[in-house]
Amino acid sequence: MTDARGPAYRRLDVDERRAQLIALGEKLFTSSAYSELSMARIAREAGISKALLYHYFPSKQAYFQATLQAAAEELRARTEPDATLPPAQQLERSLDVYLGWIEEHREGYEKLLITVGEVPEVRAMVEEVRSSTATRILGGIAGEGVAVPPGARTAVRGWLWFMDGACLDWIAHRDLSRDELRGLLLGTLFGALMASGSTEVVQALTAAAATAAADG
Repeated sequence: MTDARGPAYRRLDVDERRAQLIALGEKLFTSSAYSELSMARIAREAGISKALLYHYFPSKQAYFQATLQAAAEELRARTEPDATLPPAQQLERSLDVYLGWIEEHREGYEKLLITVGEVPEVRAMVEEVRSSTATRILGGIAGEGVAVPPGARTAVRGWLWFMDGACLDWIAHRDLSRDELRGLLLGTLFGALMASGSTEVVQALTAAAATAAADG
């Protein structure tokens, strides 16, 4: 006999509810400006009371930061270098995965960089991601335990800012392929390192890439 009452309601546990809210946050902050959203509207979209939303996130800013943190962790996991590859190939592969992530989240990426100027805590989080990315790149190209020349550090950190600008132009116009953009970004990084006087680093990278291509 069929139960006319339909499926029984299942209360979500804390982790499930939080994950559900973070997934919703990515959609909301992508489709609306940060200033347009209120906790009341977010609660309505989630189908929960405002009090329950505040139980998970004490403020809209905390909610927004949680959605960014989740995205940053996903991106960090995706772009983790493959230690079995030469440094140049590690960088190329991680960059390609990063561009693929931007293609999947282009609206959110664009709004994120706009919001950076509005929320100091978000700016600090983005800067932390840039800093850790620069450290990872420099560690890969200089080698473990090798002192990084100041010029190389400046070149890489400046390149990360350039990359954001190039990616924003890419998603706005879509008249470059992903391969073309990846090549442009790698060439710009190598050029910046050369201009910084880090010629040995660039030569080591290109030699490793050539060796890997010959072996492949």
